[in-house]
Amino acid sequence: MVSMNILVTGAKGQLGSELKKLHHSLAKYHFIFADFEELDITNEDIVKDFFKHNKISHCINCAAYTAVDKAESEADKAELLNAKAVRLLSEQCASQNAILIHISTDYVFDGKNYLPYTEVDMANPMNVYGKTKLLGEQMALSRNPKTIVIRTSWLYSAFGNNFVKTMLRLVGTKPTLSVVADQIGTPTHAEDLAEAILHIICINVPHFGIYHYSNEGVASWYDFAHAIFQIKGLSTQLLPIKTEAYPTPAKRPAYSILDKSKIKHTFEISIPHWRESLEKCLKSL
Repeated sequence: MVSMNILVTGAKGQLGSELKKLHHSLAKYHFIFADFEELDITNEDIVKDFFKHNKISHCINCAAYTAVDKAESEADKAELLNAKAVRLLSEQCASQNAILIHISTDYVFDGKNYLPYTEVDMANPMNVYGKTKLLGEQMALSRNPKTIVIRTSWLYSAFGNNFVKTMLRLVGTKPTLSVVADQIGTPTHAEDLAEAILHIICINVPHFGIYHYSNEGVASWYDFAHAIFQIKGLSTQLLPIKTEAYPTPAKRPAYSILDKSKIKHTFEISIPHWRESLEKCLKSL
């Protein structure tokens, strides 16, 4: 019997943690969960040695430099993890005829659209993080023909640091909380994305390329915060503000709604509405 080993990089992050929680549903696969301590994916010798001693059928690359603002002053670090490391993983996957599932971001777009972004829309990142993630996509797709790139947006979960936890932490610290209301996208529960990835692996349909995945529906960060407090029964006063009132080192796209038609039809995936998934996540916190 051929060994079915699935490598999950960035295993301690939000998505990696959700995959670890759910991976038992794929009993015929053996999962190898690795974070930086177990596998430095930026080191070519270490990556080659790992693949030399482990036969991998799939690699789910959840590792990324995600500090969007910090990336503006640490472009080399962001590129090392978001692009160079992806190249190394892609090349080693290709050498073993392994499938690479690489996680990317809505920030590869500039936010100037007025309709949901499809996979064929022109990428035009407006910050260093987005540029390095786009470069990573290109590295993956050009070096391993068996690559699936999944762009997602506004990821949150019960694990790690994210917007939901930040909002709950700020409750009671100020009389009012100001939240940006003119950036529009879709919150995505990492558990839903993890389930979709495991489903894609399980059905084993060889359709490679770029896909978009986020929860259904549309929200601003203000809408997202309002829903968090409403579901939790908290009476915190929220003040909607414009992006210009909350300047950050990195520019963010004003509109980053993703069209999920391709992933839904190709892999027969049903996607929950963001508010439904937020309620589920908040119950677990």
